[in-house]
Amino acid sequence: MTTASPTTANAGVGTAPTRLAQPRYTRGQALPALLESRILILDGAMGTMIQRYKLDEAQYRGERFADFAHDVKGNNELLSLTRPEVISEIHRQYLAAGADILETNTFGATTIAQGDYHMEDLADEMNRESARLAKEACAAFSTPDKPRFAAGAIGPTPKTASISPDVNDPGARNVDFDQLRDAYYAQAKSLMEGGVDLFLVETIFDTLNAKAALFAIDELFEDTGEVLPIMISGTVTDASGRILSGQTVEAFWNSLRHARPLTFGLNCALGATLMRPYIAELAKLCNTYVSVYPNAGLPNPMSDTGFDETPDVTSGLLKEFAQAGLVNLAGGCCGTTPEHIAEIAKALADVKPRRWPSQYRNDEDQAA
Repeated sequence: MTTASPTTANAGVGTAPTRLAQPRYTRGQALPALLESRILILDGAMGTMIQRYKLDEAQYRGERFADFAHDVKGNNELLSLTRPEVISEIHRQYLAAGADILETNTFGATTIAQGDYHMEDLADEMNRESARLAKEACAAFSTPDKPRFAAGAIGPTPKTASISPDVNDPGARNVDFDQLRDAYYAQAKSLMEGGVDLFLVETIFDTLNAKAALFAIDELFEDTGEVLPIMISGTVTDASGRILSGQTVEAFWNSLRHARPLTFGLNCALGATLMRPYIAELAKLCNTYVSVYPNAGLPNPMSDTGFDETPDVTSGLLKEFAQAGLVNLAGGCCGTTPEHIAEIAKALADVKPRRWPSQYRNDEDQAA
């Protein structure tokens, strides 16, 4: 398997580990060098940006699904088919704000997630069209000095392979590994065929779900001969410092490091302030690049975005992360807007990216 290959991190008995060896990418080849040279900027929220448009049921449906038998409002991935101009406009706003990497509008575009809307059969088309929209936007904004990249966003699905949905039956499950793998394989295949430059397995609350996604991606690489960079991002759900399925961030990293991710980090959930100690821990553990894209603080229904933090607050917090040497890639999750991303890009523009922790530095790093 591609992800099972030995790395320099575990080569040799008694030798000091070095940086995680990266595969030979067939797309997104420039990303490792860019991450070495500066802190890259990821885009911000899609869902809360869509809420700004105040679309009603009819607008979600469009003409194509005017007579669909079930409600579809809230199915944001459907908008790539019925309101592509909205998705493209959001992409362009984030690129204009300074984002280097765009996420496709596919967080819930698996057959499993689309089952909630009775639209499983549309998942393939949603992924392809979303990839096309993101790539078109990236092409329009890319320059030789600032290339832009489309990341195929792969969300966790609404189901968990590790936790029972029934408090009276701890052994019950509403999804299994093979079902997740099949859904993720289909999504990744469609995203790849749509033209994405890398994959982003994100907002991970269940490590077993993430393993299914990474296994599927690895199978896809073997089947196609393509190898794309993989970004992995989990979410710590409370002050215990664990993801929902129970792993600490250290256990989470050790469970998934075999995938040789380009970046590894955290997003969503707690907001930057409460996320900081866990990012600091990952910055010491990971022999790969570290990412962070928090919510704009905690939820606040009185705010225009639904979250507390204004752009200057979020950017100030992430600037401190960067100055402390914790991150290589930063952006925003729920409640963040193009204004947030513009301020983050501005605040981090002159801050050097995180260097490898001393236990992972090779001779070249130490000489630098």
